[in-house]
Amino acid sequence: MAWKPRLGHALRRVRVFKEAEKLSRRSRDDGQAGSLSYCSRCEHCLVGIPNTLVISWIERESERMPRLKPIRIASWLNVGLTVGLTVGSGVVCMAFSALGGHPSFGPAHDGPAYNSPAYIGYDQARPILDALKQVLPPELQSLPAQNASALWDQWVAARDRQIRSRLERGDEDSLVNFLLFGTSFTTQKRLTIEFLAEVGRKQANAGSSVSPEGADLMATVRARADDLVRGMQAPGQNERLTFVRRLLERKGYTLTDQASRNRARDFLLASFARVLGDQASYAESLENARKTGDASQEFAERSRLYRERGLSSDTSLFPDFAIAETLAAMKSRGLLAPGSVRRVAIVGPGLDFTDKQDGYDFYPLQSVQPFAVMDSLLRLGLSSPQSLGVATFDLSPRINDHLAQAAASARRGIGYTVQLPFDTGRGLKQGLSDYWSGFGGHIGTPVQPAPVPPAFEQTRVRAIRVRPELVTRLTPVDLNIVLQRLQLDPGDKFDLIIATNILVYYDTFEQSLALANVASMLRPSGFLLSNNGLTELPSIPMHSVDYQTVVYSDRPGDGDHIVWYQRTGQ
Repeated sequence: MAWKPRLGHALRRVRVFKEAEKLSRRSRDDGQAGSLSYCSRCEHCLVGIPNTLVISWIERESERMPRLKPIRIASWLNVGLTVGLTVGSGVVCMAFSALGGHPSFGPAHDGPAYNSPAYIGYDQARPILDALKQVLPPELQSLPAQNASALWDQWVAARDRQIRSRLERGDEDSLVNFLLFGTSFTTQKRLTIEFLAEVGRKQANAGSSVSPEGADLMATVRARADDLVRGMQAPGQNERLTFVRRLLERKGYTLTDQASRNRARDFLLASFARVLGDQASYAESLENARKTGDASQEFAERSRLYRERGLSSDTSLFPDFAIAETLAAMKSRGLLAPGSVRRVAIVGPGLDFTDKQDGYDFYPLQSVQPFAVMDSLLRLGLSSPQSLGVATFDLSPRINDHLAQAAASARRGIGYTVQLPFDTGRGLKQGLSDYWSGFGGHIGTPVQPAPVPPAFEQTRVRAIRVRPELVTRLTPVDLNIVLQRLQLDPGDKFDLIIATNILVYYDTFEQSLALANVASMLRPSGFLLSNNGLTELPSIPMHSVDYQTVVYSDRPGDGDHIVWYQRTGQ
């Protein structure tokens, strides 16, 4: 029987997650209850803060917060819904992504010279359009045959601009992260996961009144906002404060007098309230998916949860550990041979503004995943230093410039320092602890780490200086993985592409376009590793082979599924 292009059928073709009982059994064996989320930092702890607390706070603040006042509570808090601050090990999750807008960079090493990426054409996208008609944007559902190609090209160019425009909202999300958890601008307490959990418990018992803990939360947020505004007035060498000031100035907020500073503070508080509402919406979507009782459907919903969210760059070391475990499993299965990985692409390498795992801001901005992948490949003998080349695909000018400058400095003999904080009081698994302890052994040497602020009393830090000759193996490329691809000769195609916490920002249709672009850049039998469940369409030569479940801590749902998608055919 011919395959029928129905979305429900396509979603069930995410074959790795069909066996719900097997998945639950495997999770329990690893000390978990139930199935793991696709990304522990994006949905692993909902701290209940009932509507009444948020509403009463907004009512008190609204007269001083004109940007927030027009927000109708009913528009982002359904009646009876428990508002949740979606946090991951202490941080309102600002998951990182491939973001937007610079020309492509040339190679930092002797690998292939990457030309400007090309948009996916109508002929390449047509099978996807035909298969997913039920979920296409309205303007694509009935393209006239006589000029379908031209209309497609127009849609792609417009959609590329729209995706790139999500960068600014992602920056605002990172700003909220910084507001709640940063230590470089304030002596106010950090709003840790333990504190938020306590607020949730106490507020649940307080009924319609505001508990002392709830009042403390709101007072702390306001005090932090005041301190952040003061810090922006005189940022000094603090690159985060400088960035936040420029962000607010672009939005029309100045700090010239007290009235303008009050408006800037109110914008920060309004942004906090918006994120609170966004998280409640995500929690409701996931709860609805859970109620279906279908593990595949639930994973599919998790895998596209942030399809309308801003694009942020903050990252965590945890998915890098999951990738390392996955590569080891693939090697043991004979799917990756020694020395077989020469060309690697990383979609959305990230640039930590405020570390997504614990909100760290006491060290310089850094990108970790490219070097983490290098280290794992070299440690496992899957690559050699002489032949390994790593391209990074990102849309953010900040990220691309940062990596280009790192490669340029390396060509002058200057290595790249990676700071590696680790919270010893978090109940993390021994395997993750061992990964942290050994990180960097094959790419650099230990150096003096950044000093740890008193607020992080249980945090240890290591630092690795990556050898310049390896940093020069990086090539940053401005590329929108949903709509663009590199035109590569067969010998220059990638052996491995990695995309963690990226495709969750897109819907099923755009994920399928991205998968087609990935397939076009992989060599035959090459692999994509992702912690998202993707629809497998017959027209896209990608096939899910297996998956690796990696557990990070004893907290329920704190782990990742890394799916192995292999390029089929020629």
